[in-house]
Amino acid sequence: MQRRTVLTLLASAALAACDSGKPSFKNTDVTGADYAKDIALTDHTGKARTLADFKGKVVTVFFGYTQCPDVCPTTLTEMKGVLEKLGPDAARVQVLFVTIDPERDTQALLASYVPAFDPSFLGLYGSAEATAKIAKDFKVFYQKVPGKTPGSYTMDHSAGSYAYDPQGRLRLFLRHGQPIDGLVNDIKLLLVGN
Repeated sequence: MQRRTVLTLLASAALAACDSGKPSFKNTDVTGADYAKDIALTDHTGKARTLADFKGKVVTVFFGYTQCPDVCPTTLTEMKGVLEKLGPDAARVQVLFVTIDPERDTQALLASYVPAFDPSFLGLYGSAEATAKIAKDFKVFYQKVPGKTPGSYTMDHSAGSYAYDPQGRLRLFLRHGQPIDGLVNDIKLLLVGN
């Protein structure tokens, strides 16, 4: 009896994998999630931004800070690599970097840091209150870790990114540190309307 149950489960899993109606994302499909609905921040050029500004593009959103020693520059470098692999389709992707350190990440600092990875990337910032509100809506963790001096603190924070399809719907949670090919695969699927 137990063997038949295991075989039934395996057969069900195999059939589910063959379902051609679902895209084969490499990252976590969060389609239909009831969070991360919008952003209302200012970009590093001084322009107020919401997700609606990027309708028609795949949008990725990452929360970090400019003095981050590892995850943030790695993520932005990976996204630069994704755009390179996408070729002409890269023009249909918008990368957004939301600072979780509005105390130090001024408009001027974001304007020099974020586009250094790619000129099309946008750094977004807001007040401490606006940052906390958006981070909560996106289920992003961040916390100040004191340093030796008041200005030398670091920030612990979530490491993944979110991806929206060209219609502005939240679709994916992109895991940090995965091979670029997985990100390219998923963004291509979103670009073709999956």
